[in-house]
Amino acid sequence: MRRFAYLGLIAYALISMYPFVWMVSGAFKSRTEILEGNLLPRDPTLDTLITTWGQLHFFDYFLNSLKVTAMTVAGVLVVYSLASYAFAVLDFPGRRFLYWFFVALLFVPGITVLLPVVILEKNLGVLGTHLGLVLPFVNGTAPLTVLLLTNSFRSIPRELREAARSDGAGEARIYWSVYLPLSKPAHITIAVLTAVPTWNEYVLTRVSISDKALYTLPLGLESLISGEVPRYNEVMAASLIVVLPVIALFLLLQRYFVTGLVGAVKG
Repeated sequence: MRRFAYLGLIAYALISMYPFVWMVSGAFKSRTEILEGNLLPRDPTLDTLITTWGQLHFFDYFLNSLKVTAMTVAGVLVVYSLASYAFAVLDFPGRRFLYWFFVALLFVPGITVLLPVVILEKNLGVLGTHLGLVLPFVNGTAPLTVLLLTNSFRSIPRELREAARSDGAGEARIYWSVYLPLSKPAHITIAVLTAVPTWNEYVLTRVSISDKALYTLPLGLESLISGEVPRYNEVMAASLIVVLPVIALFLLLQRYFVTGLVGAVKG
C-alpha cells in the first residue's frame, strides 16, 4: 500500500508541477514559438524576460510590491508581536476576551469587509496610496499572527521571565532580551505567512489603486493579460518575475518556517 501511496503522490506532484514548468518554459520563448504549443523551448532566449523587465516597467512594479510587502511585514511583526506578548504573559482585564476576539476573526472572510475598508480609506484620505494597502494588510493578518505568536510565547518557560525580573529587568527588556530571541522561528514564520499573500494580493489592490505609477506586480501582470492581443510569452515571463521572489523567500527561510510553525502549534 505504501508503494501505491508514493506513486500517487509522485503523480500528483508531476501534475501540479506541469503548469509551473510551462510558465518557466514560456518565459524563454519568442512570441511566435509559444503559440506552437511545445513544452520546452526550441530556441531559448532571454529577450522576453529583458523586454518584460525593462520596457513594460516591471522593475517599477517590483519596487512597489517590495515596498508594500516590507512595510506590511514590519507593521505586523512590531504591532502583533507586542500584542501577543501581552496576551501570553501579562495579566490585565479582558485579556481572554480580547484574545479570543482576535482568534474568532479567522472565520470572517476578508471579502466581506472589502467595501467598508474602501469607504473608510476614502474618508481617511489614503485610498489609492500604498499606505492604503498596508493598513488593511496589517489588520488582516491579526488573527493568525496573534494565535501563533501567543502560543509561541506561552511555550517559553515563565521561570526565565521571573529570573529576568529578579535581576531588575522591566517588561520591555524582558520582551526584547528573552522572549523575542527565543521566538525567532515563530516570527520568521509570521513574516513568510504575511509576505506571500501581501506580495500576491490582487483584489484590494485592483479596487483601490488606479495610478499606474503605484501598480504592484499583480496589477502589472493583469495589464499584460487584459490587452487586445496578449503576448503570452511576456505573460509567462511576468508570471515568473512575480513568483520567483516568493519561492526564493521560502527556500531561504524554510528551516525556520517549519520549526516556527510546529513550535507555535505545540505551544
